[in-house]
Amino acid sequence: MLRRMGSEPTTLDMFADEAVQAPRTEQIGPRAFVLRGFALPLIEQVLPALQQVLEQSPFRHMMTPGGFTMSVALSNCGRVGWVTDRSGYRYTRIDPETDAPWPALPDVLLKLAQTAAAESGFPGFTPDACLINRYVPGAKMSLHQDKNEHGYEWPVVSVSLGIPAIFLFGGMERSDKTQRVALFHGDVVVWGGEDRLRYHGVLPIKHAEHPLLGEQRINVTFRKAQ
Repeated sequence: MLRRMGSEPTTLDMFADEAVQAPRTEQIGPRAFVLRGFALPLIEQVLPALQQVLEQSPFRHMMTPGGFTMSVALSNCGRVGWVTDRSGYRYTRIDPETDAPWPALPDVLLKLAQTAAAESGFPGFTPDACLINRYVPGAKMSLHQDKNEHGYEWPVVSVSLGIPAIFLFGGMERSDKTQRVALFHGDVVVWGGEDRLRYHGVLPIKHAEHPLLGEQRINVTFRKAQ
């Protein structure tokens, strides 16, 4: 679950200072952008909305087709949710742990996804899948492509909350050189068009503590899956 807490200034504050000094929008590909702090104006609505989703479909660690347990815990909301097990990666309408439909996509999350997409040159984006990942220190995401969707004409919109992360943004082959992009609380990454199938991942999360979310990073990713 998400948690609120107070804390003394930590290394997070230094990271935040660096984020403030960065350009408002950074281009990391022909049609890929980092929107610095874009989610912050809605954050007081976003966190309670996520909490409500997670009360219905709590975080869980799923197994990959290769039999490995993911270090990242996940949940979903929207018409369909992304899952993985020994039979493969796919989208489902039913949460396999609750045997109920995934929680509906909250209006504030839909608004955030749509405005970020439009700001990046993708108007009309209407996601039907919202994957919520929870990273604790040491958790990571290996390089991968988002290709379980039925089409690739719409972008991926990814929101970072909590402690910082280093996002890896590569090329069309796993072996291509990657950019290392520091992401902070409230940053949004959008990639689509010719960048849609780029490999991407997250380096192991370093220890830090966020004053609202504690020692965790929450990543909320929106896609048009069907």
